[in-house]
Amino acid sequence: MKKNRDRASYNNPVFKISAIIVGLFTIWGAFSPDSLAKNASIVFSFTSKSFGWLYLLSVAVFVFFCLYLAFSKYGSIKLGPDGEKAEYSLFAWISMLFSAGFGVGIVFWGVAEPLTHFSSPPLPGVEPQSAEAARVAMRYSFFNWGIHQWSVFAIVGLALAYYQYRHKRRVLVGEVLSANHPEKRKRLKSAVNILAVIATVTGIATSMGMGVLQINGGLNYVFSVPNNPWVQIGIVGIMLALYLVSATTGIDKGIKILSNTNMILVLALMVFFLFRGPTVFIFESFVLAIGDYIQHFMEMSFYLTPYTGEAWVQDWTVFYWAWVIAWSPFVGSFVARISKGRTIREFIIGVMVVPPAIGFVWMAIFGGTGLYMDLFQGTAISEAVSQDVTTAIFVLLKEFPLYTLLSVIMLVLIVIFLVTSADSAVFVLAMMTSDGDLNPSNMVKVIWGVLMAGITAVLIASSGLKGLQTASLVSALPFTLILGIISISLYKSLSRERKEAKGQAKKVLLQKAQ
Repeated sequence: MKKNRDRASYNNPVFKISAIIVGLFTIWGAFSPDSLAKNASIVFSFTSKSFGWLYLLSVAVFVFFCLYLAFSKYGSIKLGPDGEKAEYSLFAWISMLFSAGFGVGIVFWGVAEPLTHFSSPPLPGVEPQSAEAARVAMRYSFFNWGIHQWSVFAIVGLALAYYQYRHKRRVLVGEVLSANHPEKRKRLKSAVNILAVIATVTGIATSMGMGVLQINGGLNYVFSVPNNPWVQIGIVGIMLALYLVSATTGIDKGIKILSNTNMILVLALMVFFLFRGPTVFIFESFVLAIGDYIQHFMEMSFYLTPYTGEAWVQDWTVFYWAWVIAWSPFVGSFVARISKGRTIREFIIGVMVVPPAIGFVWMAIFGGTGLYMDLFQGTAISEAVSQDVTTAIFVLLKEFPLYTLLSVIMLVLIVIFLVTSADSAVFVLAMMTSDGDLNPSNMVKVIWGVLMAGITAVLIASSGLKGLQTASLVSALPFTLILGIISISLYKSLSRERKEAKGQAKKVLLQKAQ
C-alpha cells in the first residue's frame, strides 16, 4: 500500500518537471559556478532595473486589497464550514507563522540592516552615521520588514485556505487560478504549479543561504572557524540531516515543537536585551520609528529614483519584495495548512500584523542597541557590519557580558529557525508535487530536501549572497502576475458567495412570511 502511494506521488508532471529543472540548475552551478554567477548577475541587473516598479506597485496593491478584505463584509467568512473551530491555539499558530515566514531573515538583518542604512542612508542629503541617519535607518528597516511583506503571504495563504477548507479544492496554486474557470486546461494548471515549485525552491534557498552564511560568520567571529564555501557547504549538509528528521515527523510533532521553541527563545532574548541594553532609548526609538513608518507609509510604498539613478531601492526594497513573492507559494501553502477555522479577518490581521510587530520589536531592541552604541558610546559596530554583514549580531553581542554564551544561544536560535523554515518548505514542496496531498510521502520529502540543499550549496559556492538574491528576483517576476490573478479570482469567489448567502437569506424570510 505504501509503495503504491509513493509511486503515485512521483507519477505526475509537476513533480517530474520541477525536480528535473531544479536538478539541472544545481548541476549547472556545481560544474560551472563562474558561468552561473556571470549569467545570474546579468539577469539580476536587468530584472531589478526594468521591473522594480512592477514589484513596488504590485505589493502596494496587495496591502490595500488585504486590508479591504479584512474590514469589509467578507471579513466574517470562515476558512472552513461555519462554526468550525481553529485547529491550532493562537500561540502555536503565531509561532509557526513567524518561524516559517521570516524568522531567519529577521535574525540575519535585525542588526545588519539598521546599521547598514546608518552608514549608507537610503535618502540623499542625509549625513552618514548621524542622528538623522539613525532615524531614517530604523524607519526603512521597519518598512522593509513590515506589512508589505506579509500581505504577499496573506494573499496566497488566504486564497489556498479559502478554496481548500470552504470549497474542498486541493492546496495548489493552479487550482486557485482556475477556481472560477473549471474548464481551463490541465496543462495550464500544471505549468503554474511547476512555476510555484521553482519559485518556492529559489525563495527558500535564499533564506537558507543567508542563515548558513550567518552561522559561518558567527562561528568565524566567535570561535575562529574558517569562513569559506567548504565550511558553508558542510553546514548545509548538517542542516539537511536536521530538517529531514523534523519534516518526516510531520507538522504536529517536529515543526510545531521547533516553532514553539523558537518563539520562546526569541521572547527570552528580547526581554534580556531590552532590560540589559539602553531600555529607554529602545522604547523611544521604537515609538518614533512606528510614527515615522505610519507618517511616511505611502511615500515609502512608491519610492523610486528614476531621476537620480541610485541603486538603493533595487538593492533593498525591490529585492525584499521579489524575495517574498518567490517565497509566497511556500509560506502561503504552509499558512493555509495551519489556518483552518480562522475567519478571513482573523487570518489577515494575524498574518499581516502580528509577525511584523514581533519583527519590529526585535529590530528596535537589537538594531536600536547597535545604533545607540555607535551614536553615544563610540563603538564602531556599523563599520564592522560594512566589512562583513553576516557577523552583525555577533559584533553587537561582543559589547555585552557572557559574550560566548549569548553567541552560542544565538547560533542555536539561527539553526532552529533554519531547520523550521526548511522542514516547512520540504513539507509544502512535497504537498505541491503530490497533487495537493496534505500528508505527502516521506520519500518525496527526502527528494525535495536533498534538491533544496543542493541548490543552496550551489548558490553559496558560485556567488554567495548576491547569487542568492538573484535567484529570488528572477523567479519572482512571472509569479507577480500570477498573484494578481489570484487576487481577482479570490474576490470574485467571495462576492459570489455573499450574493448566494443573501439570496438564501431572502428565501428563508419569504418562506417564514408565507
